[in-house]
Amino acid sequence: LLNRFHENVVWSMRGNFFDVPTDCPQRDERLGWTGDLEIFSPTASFLYDVTGFLTSWLQDLAADQQDARGIVPVVIPNVLPDSPMAAAAWGDAAVIVPSVLYQRFGDESVLASQFESMRAWVDRVAEIAGERRLWDQGFQFGDWLDPAAPPEDPGAARASHPLVATAYFARSAELVGRAAGVLGRVEEEAHYLSLARDIREAFAREYVTPAGRLVNDVQTAYALAIEFGLLSNEEQRRHAAERLRELVQQDGYRIGTGFVGTPLICDALCHTGNYAAAYRLLLQQECPSWLYPVTMGATTIWERWDSMMPNGSVNPGEMTSFNHYALGAVADWLHRTVAGLAPAEPGYRKILIQPRPGGGIRHASARHATPYGLVECRWSIEGQTINIHVMVPPNTTATVSLPGKDLEPFEVASGRYHWSYAYQDPDARRPLSVDDLIGDIADVPQAWIAVRESIARLAPRSHFLGFGLLSQRKTSLRQALSVLPNSEEVLTEISNTFSRL
Repeated sequence: LLNRFHENVVWSMRGNFFDVPTDCPQRDERLGWTGDLEIFSPTASFLYDVTGFLTSWLQDLAADQQDARGIVPVVIPNVLPDSPMAAAAWGDAAVIVPSVLYQRFGDESVLASQFESMRAWVDRVAEIAGERRLWDQGFQFGDWLDPAAPPEDPGAARASHPLVATAYFARSAELVGRAAGVLGRVEEEAHYLSLARDIREAFAREYVTPAGRLVNDVQTAYALAIEFGLLSNEEQRRHAAERLRELVQQDGYRIGTGFVGTPLICDALCHTGNYAAAYRLLLQQECPSWLYPVTMGATTIWERWDSMMPNGSVNPGEMTSFNHYALGAVADWLHRTVAGLAPAEPGYRKILIQPRPGGGIRHASARHATPYGLVECRWSIEGQTINIHVMVPPNTTATVSLPGKDLEPFEVASGRYHWSYAYQDPDARRPLSVDDLIGDIADVPQAWIAVRESIARLAPRSHFLGFGLLSQRKTSLRQALSVLPNSEEVLTEISNTFSRL
């Protein structure tokens, strides 16, 4: 299923990258929507050499942006009749796409040619946000196509529009400052990096508690805060990471994000140590999930998580496409984390080899044609042994981090390498016990079903009480159920069931 999903990502890209990067090829739209490309550009840059294609599109973007006084139209070329409106994530394509191209292909000229466009966008948003540095006015798409949004209102996401917009404002200001540094534009570098600091501080004052809880308590908000560096200290980051994991768990490891959160959610989990949750999210097959469309026969990426409903009917929303690449942006995480291949410096001058197996996946591989030649990382687990094969192209070096090894990352030069050693799955579960926390037991679907069935059968008169006690996720199962009239009988049966799982 995962390989089929990745093929679907490739085919959606191939079906849409003609003349301009369209959102879909098959209906009366076929427009170069900036938001779709902004989130998909890292994946696109791995799958194909898109430098010429996207550099041309960025020139069109700069031309249309100039006509709109710094605002980036939501589609490029701008063929819409209405006046352009500034929209976070969509307009930020002016900054993020050139930054991605520079990171992936190492050519500074894309930053040089697009710098005025990048700067003009951030300057215009700064005007809108004002001295408070909070982008909390005007239209926003927000976390578009959140699965909780009704079919007729795809923008009704759980993530706060002002929070999303301000997070992107901080991110783009930071990237413009970095681009200025690459280009040797010292004054602009200092200005935009200072602006980014101001926005982060404003974000923290408005949206983050001192402990690290976000006032908008949803997955996309935490993913943005973690991945865009919007938390003030490590304690806030730790607390936010734990809350994100809880929210993913509470959604049953089904997707709870839209356009904005989906490309970030797995990285946000993994960068804070929650690999097991990221893999469970990746491999979920129930709707909404990445693999649900595959189980329904999809051969491309769908626009909506449920473009086709579980009963086989088409989603009743006005927009329903079966070929949109945007939600396939997670493929970039597959390349970097599952397969373990990522650039450590622009253009893969230095490479990061850091595979991290999980989710019961036994093998993965990735190859990429860098400006220096072909780089490859492939690994397989056979029994209790992991085998890792790496090829590093000429005139580059790679930093290697071997999974399951208590070793500091080390550097290798160009050449072929192979490592083979004993390996244990770091996410492997020990046998469950009734003394485990309810939240940990709820992570295992079979165990959770068994708990509820035992309560319903052995304590029928108080089963509503029993089900209510299961909401105490940070309490042990034994402690929570101890108030039931025949708790020992219930716990004994549950314990026997756990021993058979």
